[in-house]
Amino acid sequence: MKHQSETGNRKPLNNLSEKSSRRRFLAESGSLVAGSVLAGTVLPGAYAGEDNTIRLALVGSGGRGTGAVKNALSSKTCPTKLVAMADLFEDRISRSYGALREKFGDRIDVPKDRKFLGFDAYRKAVDCLRPGDVLIQTTHAAFRATHVEYAVKKGINVFMEKSFAPDPVGTKRILRLGEEAEKKNLKIGCGLMCRHSAVRQAMIRKIRENALGQVVLIRSYRMDGGLRLEPFRGKKSELLWQIRRPYGLLWVSSGKYVDWMIHQVDECCWIKDAWPVSAQGLGGRAPGAFDCSQNYHTYSIEYTFADGTKAQVNGRGVRKCYNEFATFLHGSKCGAQFLGNVHVPTARIYKDQQMNDKNITWEPPEKEGNPYDVEWDVLLDAIRHDKPHNEVKRSAFTNLTALMGRAAVHTGQVVTWDQMMDSDFVFAPNVDFTEDSPAPVQADESGCYPVPIPGEWTEV
Repeated sequence: MKHQSETGNRKPLNNLSEKSSRRRFLAESGSLVAGSVLAGTVLPGAYAGEDNTIRLALVGSGGRGTGAVKNALSSKTCPTKLVAMADLFEDRISRSYGALREKFGDRIDVPKDRKFLGFDAYRKAVDCLRPGDVLIQTTHAAFRATHVEYAVKKGINVFMEKSFAPDPVGTKRILRLGEEAEKKNLKIGCGLMCRHSAVRQAMIRKIRENALGQVVLIRSYRMDGGLRLEPFRGKKSELLWQIRRPYGLLWVSSGKYVDWMIHQVDECCWIKDAWPVSAQGLGGRAPGAFDCSQNYHTYSIEYTFADGTKAQVNGRGVRKCYNEFATFLHGSKCGAQFLGNVHVPTARIYKDQQMNDKNITWEPPEKEGNPYDVEWDVLLDAIRHDKPHNEVKRSAFTNLTALMGRAAVHTGQVVTWDQMMDSDFVFAPNVDFTEDSPAPVQADESGCYPVPIPGEWTEV
């Protein structure tokens, strides 16, 4: 996809301390394979081990990481097993290990001496792998590039979750790592699983065949009960406290808009087969809502593409309001729905712009596999059969698009693609922390964190 200027149902999390329910237990059995490495390059047709089993290391043992392991081990592509786990928090490793061991038995081969804790634990986990194995990197955005860089250096394939970086500097670093991985013939999958939905792929084909005419407007929504952050009360590590509650701090996870709505942003860019040239937006916080996070409770962003068409991405996190989780598009010939509630594959074309069941003219015949599983099938098949597979560039550009929208709302400015690509803004230049390190952002006397003020705030 070129930039035009260049020719599962989930319940919302209502508390930042709650664990993620991103993925679910899925089908039995699973597998993987990978190439070995010579002089930093994976050899075609070679496997990671003599038993043809690809070994996995999990870095980030929360809900998303546990889910990713389940998806990997449920793949029928080739043999896999989990051999190492790393996290900052022992309770998360223990909970994840217990759930995985119960489901997969001996394929969870992680004894005590391969369960690592601390900010350097990712290195120890990666060091348990051989060239051609896979790092599952499912911490939060602040640490993504640092951990992936180490894996790429060691000749390890990677699956990494979204979002991919909290700021422009981190995003461009991810882009460079993708290029380096490609030179080494490493395979990298990224957690924008909707791209692996057969139903959405069928709709994209219809769009490319001009079934809708020119797509002039896309409307994408994620409106739910939201989440709030309690105040930091001190008497503990503020850094670790923040990492436990990532979605409230921009530096940790990119904040709620980018981390939660990156899928909606990705779908808009996929539909247009382009990256927007600019963004402007509005947002704010609910009156009287006690929330110590840095998030706005509403985000409404208008993305403009080089052909002048628009994508409107709307997010709201306020209880007792109308909720919506869907994507619609309007073409010069007719309208369509691209996404249903909480990633349900509801794709259909309507006779005109009236979007109701009596007006449907096309629905895809394809059967939908679980895209969380399919993305792993694709990655593992690429490793096993030495097919090109590197999702970094489009994922990083989607991340940059989401950051552009967030910046437009927070700063109150029109923000352009070129500004984002040229930006040297970074929230935390160095994430090589220890447990005694100060947090990159400090709570005020009430235990709350700075909220962006349009006209004063900087993040580009």
